[in-house]
Amino acid sequence: MSTITVGPHGPAAPDHPLSQTAPHAHKGSFLTTYIFSRDHKVIGIQFLFSTLLWFLIGGLLALAVRWQVAWPWTQIPILGHLFHLQGGQISPEFYTMLVTMHATVMIFLVIIPILAGAFGNFLIPLMIGADDMAFPTLNMLSYWFMWPAFICFLSSFFVAGGAAAAGWTSYPPLSDNPAAAPGSGMGQTLWLLGLVCVGISSMMGSINYMTTIIQMRAPGMTMFRLPLTIWAMFITAVLQAFALPVLTAAAFMQLMDRLLGAGFFMPDGSVVNNTINTAGGGQPLLWQHLFWFYSHPAVYIMILPAMGMVSDMISCFARKPIYGYKPMVYSIAGIAGLGFIVWGHHMFVSGMNPALGMTFMVSTMMIALPSAIKTFNWLGTIWGGKIQFTTPMLFALAFVSMFIIGGLSGIFMAATPVDIFIHDTYFIVAHFHYVLFAGTAMGVFGAIYFWFPKMFGRMMNELWGKVHFFFTFIFLNGVFYTMHILGANGFPRRYADHYRFATFAHLQPLNAFMTYCAMGLVGVQVIFIINFFYSMFLGPKAGRNPWHANGLEWSAPSPPGHGNFDFQPHVHRGPYEYGSPESTEDYYPQIQPPAEGLPPIADGHGH
Repeated sequence: MSTITVGPHGPAAPDHPLSQTAPHAHKGSFLTTYIFSRDHKVIGIQFLFSTLLWFLIGGLLALAVRWQVAWPWTQIPILGHLFHLQGGQISPEFYTMLVTMHATVMIFLVIIPILAGAFGNFLIPLMIGADDMAFPTLNMLSYWFMWPAFICFLSSFFVAGGAAAAGWTSYPPLSDNPAAAPGSGMGQTLWLLGLVCVGISSMMGSINYMTTIIQMRAPGMTMFRLPLTIWAMFITAVLQAFALPVLTAAAFMQLMDRLLGAGFFMPDGSVVNNTINTAGGGQPLLWQHLFWFYSHPAVYIMILPAMGMVSDMISCFARKPIYGYKPMVYSIAGIAGLGFIVWGHHMFVSGMNPALGMTFMVSTMMIALPSAIKTFNWLGTIWGGKIQFTTPMLFALAFVSMFIIGGLSGIFMAATPVDIFIHDTYFIVAHFHYVLFAGTAMGVFGAIYFWFPKMFGRMMNELWGKVHFFFTFIFLNGVFYTMHILGANGFPRRYADHYRFATFAHLQPLNAFMTYCAMGLVGVQVIFIINFFYSMFLGPKAGRNPWHANGLEWSAPSPPGHGNFDFQPHVHRGPYEYGSPESTEDYYPQIQPPAEGLPPIADGHGH
């Protein structure tokens, strides 16, 4: 690691020779550099490309689901010949498989790994001033343990009976008995094996993230000088470390049920499809408890990192310090802590004791408090700021507005009496998609546009980025907002043909409208794909700090070389000192020493 003089706004001007990629200190073979790399940046980009590919697959599965809901039993255009055995139509069994695998792909192969795997890997060492992760080999394994999962989930489409079809919740007895349904055979076994591999991969990552953030911060980088992105990644890693082993163990138990007849989740004397289970004495509800003990915190694993990244983008493009830095940190921790004691609200209809249901209802509603603090702090940060409507900022603002809608609809279903009515309706689907697509996906798109210059050393096209944002925002609301209307009408989810019930017949035109919007939503991503790959090779060069941001990562070369920094970073303040009177510019990088005679800025400073 070389040493350079730190200037007033960073180590070197963008056109300085040092702003080019730093030379790799350790040259390896192609395999060790780009395939089995231990460099956190390469691993992060591997996660990014893998998850974006699965994002496309998950989107196509969703389109097939939407086609069936809008126009059941009609031939699918273009891809209909794949279903020649059903006359080009989707069979009921295939429909439940599509629903199951769409959710599985989006949750376990896209949202969780793109946040923690892609951005966690790429950003954590750069934003804390470290040269790599604490355990580089473990980091490499965390990516390659995803590949058995990829293979299991993908190959399950081609086995007898097809892929898993018991829903992403995989409730017994449908999932426990191989004779229950076509998708309960080998496809379900592969689903469980894939889930175990994803769990092991995530646990490897969480151990690495926690150790790196605690042990490898640059001199001067105290915990309350960490960017909120890092706080969110840290708390997410804690969630994964404590919650994920429960689901992984449950998946093993269900595998033992299916392969060895262990009977953890099957009651005595159960008969499914005229098949008597050889083992019993188990309890199907036990699976629900174990599944939701992980999968409710998983909702926060799927959004907390996006909240942190959006906070960084909003402060940068509002040119203001984050409003209430420490309350934001405590809110993230509060949301995560409460997430461990609310799993029962997914089971209100399971016949639980009303007193227990009341406990889960109250604790669930309490999550609205830290969520509201975060929302008001984002609004406080924007208020009075010199807002720059860049593409990342537009996606960040969309995240906040969509999260408000998703969060408010969540309060409805926290109430036991309301949830009992809307539990299996499209109201739940609307809430979930507003939080995780309209929320998290907007944060992810914003983060890609924001950190793309650091990843690849080039800028994405702003005009096409805004076109991508505009149509994505319009179409996603066309798809998901209308789901609330369906849910309020009691429109059930997971039915292959709703219109056999006359009471839902009038909702077919609305479903057709949603499906047209879904097609537009998937189609407009072509703009993003072209912009992404074109800019990787032909976009304008970015320099070290194209956004004039304060974080440590913006003082490293773009893209950073091996070891990340070409100087030893020393941190003097938090990452949100925009518009500081101590600086002649409207930004004040963390590495810039204060002028002589000025007192140091307190940790966690904000407005």
